[in-house]
Order: sequence, then C-alpha cells, then structure tokens
Amino acid sequence: MSTAILTGQPVPGSSLEGDLRSLGFDVRFAAEAGDAETLLAAVPAGERVAVVDARFVGHPHALRLGLTDPRFPASAVPGAVSVLPEARRALTRALARESSASGGVAVATDNLEGRLTAALDADGVAVYRPELGSLVAAVPGDPQERNEIRQAVSAVDDEAIRLRSAVKARDGFFTTYCVSPYSRYLARWCARRGLTPNQVTTASLLTALVAAGCAATGTRAGFVAAGLLLLFSFVLDCTDGQLARYSLQYSTLGAWLDATFDRAKEYAYYAGLALGAARGGDDVWALALGAMILQTCRHVVDFSFNEANHDATANTSPTAALSGKLDSVGWTVWVRRMIVLPIGERWAMIAVLTALTTPRITFYALLAGCAFAATYTTAGRVLRSLTRKARRTDRAAQALADLADSGPLVELLVRLARGTARHTAPVSALVGGFLVVASAVLWGSGWQTVVFAAAYTLMSAIAVVRPLKGALDWLVPPVFRAAEYLTVLVLAVKADMNGVLPAAFGLVAAVAYHHYDTVYRIRGNAGAPPRWLVRATGGHEGRTLLVTVLAAVLTAAQFEVALTALAVAVAVLVLFESIRFWASSGAPAVHDEGEPA
Repeated sequence: MSTAILTGQPVPGSSLEGDLRSLGFDVRFAAEAGDAETLLAAVPAGERVAVVDARFVGHPHALRLGLTDPRFPASAVPGAVSVLPEARRALTRALARESSASGGVAVATDNLEGRLTAALDADGVAVYRPELGSLVAAVPGDPQERNEIRQAVSAVDDEAIRLRSAVKARDGFFTTYCVSPYSRYLARWCARRGLTPNQVTTASLLTALVAAGCAATGTRAGFVAAGLLLLFSFVLDCTDGQLARYSLQYSTLGAWLDATFDRAKEYAYYAGLALGAARGGDDVWALALGAMILQTCRHVVDFSFNEANHDATANTSPTAALSGKLDSVGWTVWVRRMIVLPIGERWAMIAVLTALTTPRITFYALLAGCAFAATYTTAGRVLRSLTRKARRTDRAAQALADLADSGPLVELLVRLARGTARHTAPVSALVGGFLVVASAVLWGSGWQTVVFAAAYTLMSAIAVVRPLKGALDWLVPPVFRAAEYLTVLVLAVKADMNGVLPAAFGLVAAVAYHHYDTVYRIRGNAGAPPRWLVRATGGHEGRTLLVTVLAAVLTAAQFEVALTALAVAVAVLVLFESIRFWASSGAPAVHDEGEPA
C-alpha cells in the first residue's frame, strides 16, 4: 500500500481522495507542514509516499502518471509529488525544512508541493515530470478558476487518452494499423481483470511454443494452425507492453521477459518449421539456422550502432539530415519502416507463408527479406558513420568491447600486443572472420580450418587492442557474431549427418541468448555479464576455435554429441547467471521504447 498525504483543508465535493484511493493510496490529511512531517515519519520505510495539494483538480490519469510510475525514484505533476523509498530521505529533509520555516502556519495555499519538488531537484534527486499533453493537472487559486479547470477536465476524455498512450509511439505499419487498434482494448480488458503484463508475456510465449509444436507436425492443418497461433502470439506480445503502459506496471522482470521471450518465440518457431519439414522429407535445418544467424546479426548491428552513438558528440550527418527530410513526408516513413522488416511485418509474413506454402518457401522468403533489410539498414548506418565526424566516448568504447564478447585467448594476445601500431578494427575483424568462414567452406573439418581459426583469434585481438572509437568500429561485434555463427553452420552442413544441424542450431541459440543478455544489461546501464561467465564460455574466439578442433578430431556422430554437450553447457551457464542477475535487486528496470525489432 502506498500513502498519499493531502495538505491543506479538503475541498467540499472534490473527487481527489477517491481518485487517490483508486490508485492504491492510503490517504492521510495534514493541515500544516508539521502534520505532514509527522505523517511522513509514520509511513513504513519501504512504501511509496505522495504529497498532494488538497485543492488539486485534474484527470485521474494525470495523477497516475505523476504518482505511480515505478521506473523513477521521484515524479511530479503540478500540485503533487511522489517518491519511492530510495528518494525518501531527500523528501524528509525537504519537508523538515518546510516545517521549520513555516513555524506551524497552514500550508494549503503556499505551493508546498512545488517547493518540495524544487528541493528534491536541488538535492540531486532526478524528478520525473511526465508529458501530460491534453490531460489537466492544476491547483486553482480561487473558486472561479476551480470551475474553469473542472470544465477543462470534463472536455477531455481521460480514458481515451490513456488508451491511446498505451500504444508505443513508434511502431511498424502492421502493428500500428492491424494490431494496435484492437489490442489496446484487450490490454484494458486484462487490466480490469487484474492480469499483469508478465502473465500476458508468458501467455504469448506459450502460444508461440504451441504454434511451433503445430508446425512440427508437418501437416497442412498443423501449418495453418501454427500460422494463426503465431499471429495471436504477436497480438499478445503487443498487449503486454500496452498493458504495462496502460496500468504503469513496469518491472525489471517484465522488461527481461519481454526482451528475451521475443527471441525465444521466433527461434523456437524456426525449429518447429524445420521439424515439420523433416517429417515431410525435406531437410531445412540449414535454412532455419541461417535465418536465426541473419536475424541475430541484424540485431547486433542495431545494438552496436546505437551504443556507439549513444552519447557521441558531432555535427549532423548529411545522411541523417536526408533521413529526417524523408521522415517529414508521411508515406515515406511507413515505407522505410516496412522494408526493414520489423517484428510485426516479419511475423505476419512468416505466419501467412506457413499456412499457405511450405517451410522451405517460408525460409527462402524470410532470408531474402531479412538480407535486403540488413543491407539497407547497415549501408545507411555506414554512410552516416563516414559522413558524421563523431567523437565517441569511453562509455561507448566500453559498450562495444563488452558486445565483442572477447574471451581469455584474446585477452592474453591483447596484453602481449599492447603498444603495437594502430590497426583499423573493422578491417582486422573482417579479415579474420573471412579467413575462418572461407576455410570452413573449403576444407570443412580439416586441420586447415583449425589453423585459420587460430588466425581468426589473432586478428580478433588485433581488432580490439585499442579502444573501439573509430567511425566504423561498431561493425566489430556483428562481424564477430557472423564469423562464429557461420563457422558453426558451415561445419555442421559439411558433417552431412542427420542430427548435427539441430545440435548446431541449439548451440547458436544458446550463444545468441548470451549475446542478447549482454545487450539488455548494457541498455539498463548495468554493465556487461561478469568476466567469469565470458571466460567460462570461452568468448567468441574460444568457442570458434573449439568447434573447429572438435570437427577435426571427431567423427560426424561424435561431433553431433559434442555440439549438443557444448550447447547444453553454454545454455546452463548463461541461463543461470542471467536469471540470477535479472531476479536480483540490482537489476535495472528497463522499459524499451526503441525501434521495433
């Protein structure tokens, strides 16, 4: 239970007390500053506390936005301020100063909440002030002004604004026009029945897993059911975020579930399609693994570019200026969002093709669409980077180093190579990646591939020997991802034995989860996973070298067992550490409103 302290004399006919109780507050009354200080001291230390002017007039959703958002230690709207336990001491100090200064004088007309908010700012507490738009939140000074504000409140539909703001501001065409117009009402239905975003997220995952199971049957009826269920899973996926925004139920666990379950659902569905195709005599595991690799590398490009430019200072890129001009023309915005194949368009395409065609055709279309989208977005970002003379920070360089996922072998080589001449990081990474993948294509499980995997390790160390602050250094992490994943794919294909490709799929999925987990930690300003985990999993170069050695010394059957064992070992390690971290009190309350993926 949270506590709201109403300051000043209650206004007859005001709905404020009822509005606060409907938001989960236990309401107390304080006619003087000293009373408010006493009431604040009586509130348990672990509870949220709000101080609200009894004369406040406004929409209930304005109060909800200003007083109940769990993401911020302190938040405020005109006439009301709220703090979580971590900002409690600052509020106590501010109220004590007010009580001492007032000498017991009533504070109902003295803008106490405004002064408390200013005091929190001065004390170094970041006070969140939500954008209210057409919502009303005000403290009238006289009866006439009060009547005018009440009329302004009546003229605006609070619930309509709440529903509209539940929808993500920036989304794809399919999501915006084919899902959100009705999923927002599903979110409200869930809120009124006490369902949480985490429950809806879990329902979305279970629906997608059932869809994957239907696809795995290999029958036409199963494929049709899989397509329909995948679409419904996406509707639920939209609903959980809309429910979180509608009811302000943000949480650390919810952010982690939403981020990781999207990837788990999509890649589990790829596996289901591959199993279904195998039942019909068509082996498409290589296509399924290729689709997962391409999609994961696309995401790493997005993450790396954004982190490299997160706090960079520079002049505006001509490419970015052109992009801004295109965004000013309505139809170009939607075309550009659609051609990058965001999650809504991608899942809709997969669902329709699953129901109407075959898994092979579905994967061909998916690979072609994602390849075009990856080429388009990467080329644009390369142009922006080359034409924008950015000065990147140590934080950006560290984020890229964490995303690189370099293991103990690279660490050792970097220590030995300190003080060497400057090398172009992306070129070194590209040369090393090309050598190991090309050798796998040419010689398969031969010892030549092991030699070039060792060369890849050396080139990887050269790439990261200096801080990644160059214009194109954000390409290094995605190049490492592509090199590692493609090496596993090629060696699995070359093994030419049933079972090796599914084992390789499992290994890449486990490693990809580790890389996604790294991204979400960095986005939450929590740093990368601990070094012991990176060392224990070998880093990208250690895993690549290990897989080439296993392919060289083992038979195809033994290679399958080894890949399976390696996949299980990596999955156990990364899941254990990930769950431990995200369930801990120190995990960040991430709420991602970035570009749809």
